[in-house]
Amino acid sequence: MFAGFIRFLFSLPARIIYRVRIEGAERLPKSGGVLLLPNHISYIDAVILQLACPRPVRFLVYEDIYHAPGLHWVLKLFGAIPISSRRAKAAIDSAVTALQAGEVVCIFPEGALTRTAVLQKLNRGYELIAKKAAVPVLPIWMENLWGSVFSSSGGRFFWKWPKSLPYQVWVYFGEPRPIERAPSSDVRRELYDMGERAFTAMPELQYHLGYEAIRGLKRKFFRTVVIDAYQKGRALKGGMLLSISLVMASWLRKNVARKRVGIILPPGLGATIANLACILADKTPVNLNFTAGRAANESALRRAEIETILTTKMVAEKIKDFPWPADEKAQVDILPLLKGFSKASIFGWLIAVAILPASWIRRCAEVPELGGDKEATLLFTSGSSGEPKGVVISHRNLLANTAQIDAIFASVRLESVLGCLPIFHSFGCTVTLWWPLLSGPRVVTYISPLETVKLAEAIATYKISLLITTPTFLRSWLRKAKPEQLESLQFVVTGAEKLPPELGKEFESRFNVTVCEGYGMTEATPVISVNLVDQPVSKRNPDGVLGRRIGSVGRLLPGISARIRDPETGAERSLFESGMLWLRGANIFGGYLNDEKRTADVLHEGWYNTGDIARFDEDGFLHIEGRLSRFSKIGGEMVPHGTVEQKIMEALGPKADGESRVVVVVGVPDESKGEALVVLSTEAIDLAALRPKLLEMGLTNLWIPKSVRVIESLPLLATGKLDIKACQQLARENSGVGVGS
Repeated sequence: MFAGFIRFLFSLPARIIYRVRIEGAERLPKSGGVLLLPNHISYIDAVILQLACPRPVRFLVYEDIYHAPGLHWVLKLFGAIPISSRRAKAAIDSAVTALQAGEVVCIFPEGALTRTAVLQKLNRGYELIAKKAAVPVLPIWMENLWGSVFSSSGGRFFWKWPKSLPYQVWVYFGEPRPIERAPSSDVRRELYDMGERAFTAMPELQYHLGYEAIRGLKRKFFRTVVIDAYQKGRALKGGMLLSISLVMASWLRKNVARKRVGIILPPGLGATIANLACILADKTPVNLNFTAGRAANESALRRAEIETILTTKMVAEKIKDFPWPADEKAQVDILPLLKGFSKASIFGWLIAVAILPASWIRRCAEVPELGGDKEATLLFTSGSSGEPKGVVISHRNLLANTAQIDAIFASVRLESVLGCLPIFHSFGCTVTLWWPLLSGPRVVTYISPLETVKLAEAIATYKISLLITTPTFLRSWLRKAKPEQLESLQFVVTGAEKLPPELGKEFESRFNVTVCEGYGMTEATPVISVNLVDQPVSKRNPDGVLGRRIGSVGRLLPGISARIRDPETGAERSLFESGMLWLRGANIFGGYLNDEKRTADVLHEGWYNTGDIARFDEDGFLHIEGRLSRFSKIGGEMVPHGTVEQKIMEALGPKADGESRVVVVVGVPDESKGEALVVLSTEAIDLAALRPKLLEMGLTNLWIPKSVRVIESLPLLATGKLDIKACQQLARENSGVGVGS
């Protein structure tokens, strides 16, 4: 009775500060023992969970916290069970006794607060407790506590202001399940599902991208948002960038009838203003891949029904083989357009942005409040393995992915990011265009990812914190950049293709900068997972924080759920087995433009078939083993091209100059086995001498390529990604030089 009264008194201030919204509380058994398994985000998790739970909960608490002055008597009164590595058996026995007595017990299976916003390793001690007590386990997900005062968001606990008061928190109760059906893979899958459901339901994702841009840039009124390194450091602060874009948005509404507007501009101030203005005008910016070839762009313009293209005269003169509009008025040079805007109009908006609330600015600018699943931008895929597709990205998709990126980088204080990837590339669009505008660090732009010398100079000049690039471009950095130029980098993120481990090690050794491999695709807006820098052992983190696993692509971003399925039958497998990776989340696109068939091929009831073979390990790291299109079925066995490539490079060793080799394995039709493997290389390879080395390394005869074709250079897309389609064509041609058989 007394404990219940004290519990009620303690809950009063918590109920005033927090608004806890609950889903599925009826799933908690009304009587009998049950073991709760929640995610662990903040120091206030136990309080929130008790507010949401209709039955009293006994928590397993680390012994140091249990005996902390001021907390001990409260925890003891509430029946908390102290646990430590020294007293693990006693704690387990106490928990089992309580469960057998019909009580509700909670253990945080991650074992520690997350420092990175993502789900950590699930320790399997809960299985022993539930099995000994013969009670069900019940997964629970708590949403929106990351970013609160009591979380590690911002790289610190407590010393930050709350985002809002009262503070909204969501608690999702899963299904109780017997321990026989609750291995860590199943519990992880259910936590992913609840996390995705909770994240997708966040009301902020319903807003219009333009409205959120107004909010974000108003907060950054006096802060530099974009620096154009190509234009000798010309920069715009949030207030001025928004004001100019609002004036241009008004011009677009009056002068462009179509919903979609084409944009052909390199990263920079012009491209930033053009994209933002389109969104503020409630139009769809379509950044066109001018490197894709005339036929591909004619198709894109036709399918997207684009009549007007924003560009500059200089850009248009450089891109001769592009289907520019016949009507000169439809090709808008934005330089004279921007110079022609009234200074009074820009200044008027500047004053309004400074003094008016964001909601008033939105109304004055005629920007819709809600965007949700409506089209925000349109991206055409790179076509690395087939014909480019129009990927429709919604307001919800972009707001979700930028929020997810925000969450994982919240514990890292990034000052700036290098924006050199083309904006028609999904990473360039979301990560180095919209993320800095909405909530991320300032962006330092440069017109091309190919000019490594200039990019290294920009990093040194503007003290850039984060570089996002591809493994192919990383090799150029090794050749052309100086270590002292990259001293400001906190880490490098690579994507678009697999990072060879030896390349990452070589880069880290030369520049003393950690390389973190990530994973994404246009259909996911694009970021899905990323490795983070490990945090060392400290007083606050006695075990350190594992953020990276070499060979993996990191842990899933918050709000994304996953399935592993059999590639042929579609039957569900354990997350820890290899199979086809399916994803679901608010960042997953809703379909291809005017292409119901290809949409139906990859989207089923909200789940997206990535086309990649993958698995998770027990620490939650995702391992991509290759695209299904990069597997060959030989003699009934699935052979991954990427694995064979890696073994070949290891067997050959580095070149005489110390650089790593690059080879590509491609499957070609074969009458006897169905398919045969061919190696594409820029240098001759003695396959007869290589074969015994590959056999020693564990490859079977079935996995060893039948021939090598020497080519002048590996075909790449403008983004630095390997052009798989072109590689397949080269492998089938008879003009290559075959060495070995």
